[in-house]
Amino acid sequence: MKRTQQGFTLVEIAIVLVIVGLMIGGLITPLSAQLEQRRVGDTQKALDDAREALIGFALRNGYLPCPAVSASNGLEDRSENRCRGERRVGYLPWATLGLSKLDSWNRLYRYSVSPGFSDSAVHFNFQTARDISIATRDGGGNLVPATLANDIPAVILSHGKNGFGASTDQGTLVADTSATNQDEKVNASSATAFIARDASDNPAAPGGEYDDLVTWVSPYILFNRLVAAQRLP
Repeated sequence: MKRTQQGFTLVEIAIVLVIVGLMIGGLITPLSAQLEQRRVGDTQKALDDAREALIGFALRNGYLPCPAVSASNGLEDRSENRCRGERRVGYLPWATLGLSKLDSWNRLYRYSVSPGFSDSAVHFNFQTARDISIATRDGGGNLVPATLANDIPAVILSHGKNGFGASTDQGTLVADTSATNQDEKVNASSATAFIARDASDNPAAPGGEYDDLVTWVSPYILFNRLVAAQRLP
């Protein structure tokens, strides 16, 4: 008796491929989200390390470093006792501090320092002026100035995944692809006023899309370390 050989029909194969595709798609999305979360975590740790490096620099030298010379030269750009051309915002001086140059998205960190704290001729003290502030948004989305920190010596930030305001390793400025990211625009252009808030990819959110990561040097921690090291008063 002849046996009829059974096999998959084209329809059955198509159904199997659809199911496999859905399964793979379901795996890719969580993996992508996990990878992005890891990048955020790694960059936040790098920012925390940068803050500690700035405090360590101040302990050794009695002042904070100037911004870097350029995107390719990570040494602080100092002319005699002050930042060259009185420039107080730019790239984090990674080479001077012994840090990694780029964040997890391969872009340079932004850095701003209060001028009185970068003056190497007159070392800063408790009365030295601090002019940087960090605002945030409350539960209703209202901008609350200087809520997180006021009158701080220095701030370091990563411009996050979208990179608006950041520079690549070659010094190319990342283009802005949004018309609504107002808070990111503040961080990309200001030397003294910055905004730190929860990340959002919603253009309709107050302040627009936002993925910047912001860290700052607390004057209280800085002064406490200097007092403990007998560098102050």
